Amino acid sequence: MMVSMNEANNVDQAIMQGSEDPGRIVVTDAVLADEPAVGVSASRAGVLRRFALDDLVFHTMTRGAAIAVLILLGGVIVSLVNGSIPAIRAFGFDFLDTQVWNPVTEKFGALAPIYGTLVTSALAMLVAVPVGLGVAVFLTELCPHNLRRPLGIAIELLAGIPSIIYGIWGLFILAPFLQTWVQPAIIAATGNIPILSSLFAGPPYGIGILTSAFVLAIMVLPFISSISRDVFETVPPVLKEAAFGIGCTKWEVMRKVVIPYTRVGVIGGVMLGLGRALGETMAVTFVIGNAHKISNSLLAPGTTISATIANEFTEAVGDLYTSSLIELGLILFVITFLVLAAARYMLMRLEKKAV
Repeated sequence: MMVSMNEANNVDQAIMQGSEDPGRIVVTDAVLADEPAVGVSASRAGVLRRFALDDLVFHTMTRGAAIAVLILLGGVIVSLVNGSIPAIRAFGFDFLDTQVWNPVTEKFGALAPIYGTLVTSALAMLVAVPVGLGVAVFLTELCPHNLRRPLGIAIELLAGIPSIIYGIWGLFILAPFLQTWVQPAIIAATGNIPILSSLFAGPPYGIGILTSAFVLAIMVLPFISSISRDVFETVPPVLKEAAFGIGCTKWEVMRKVVIPYTRVGVIGGVMLGLGRALGETMAVTFVIGNAHKISNSLLAPGTTISATIANEFTEAVGDLYTSSLIELGLILFVITFLVLAAARYMLMRLEKKAV
């Protein structure tokens, strides 16, 4: 159908001037406005799809890493249990309360290694916790500012020293020093005291449970002091300034303000050090004496679970001997798990009280 020139001019005028026919204008404006809107929407949709894909990949990778850790832990447990079955069948629960360890007759008991592990770790923490907290307090409150960083770095470097170096130092330096100067003085000083005379009885061997506890204390000291220092620095200055404002001393501020505020972090650092002490192998093997017996004296030689495994696993002949060593590893795993679970439960209770 042909359109006349007048009708075409009327349509153009209606579009340009806004005639009484609004349909033409609205449709034309909508068409013109939709062209950039469609492009922006498509670009935005592409960005959102890319973000969703990135989130999916990140979620999958992190979940896979968590599952891989659980699978690895489960594999360790299964392998330990499977390797311990011959010893469990042969000795049962008698394995836990017997200190006889005779590879010739194939009679094995884990009481002496368990005793040595628990006693050396407890003594190490008894020494390392107050010293580590003292170091953290000094670095955060008392140390001059120009010495804080060098001293902090020096303490953290202790954590990077290999355990075998600690063992060599303990065997050739610490043990002779204790044998010559410290242990004879302790024996002479506690000889007439009923309980202490039993704890420090016997000749000064140099090596023994007490020496290994000192070495472990030095090894776990960087963990306790570094973590305690970091959590002490998180205390808001206004709390300490308020305590000083009402007349508190530095000791009172640390005891009543800083320690309660940071107790969760401090306990976490202590438990981290305890976990290191329980599983330490080479340093303890050098200085503990490696004797499968339980003695009332802390100066006497002893052994730990990790030291027993390190000393005898390469020489284990026979399935029962090997299985007994693997069961020792299973016991150490259970002890460590129970200690860390107890620590986690303690932290949960502290967090609930804080809330």
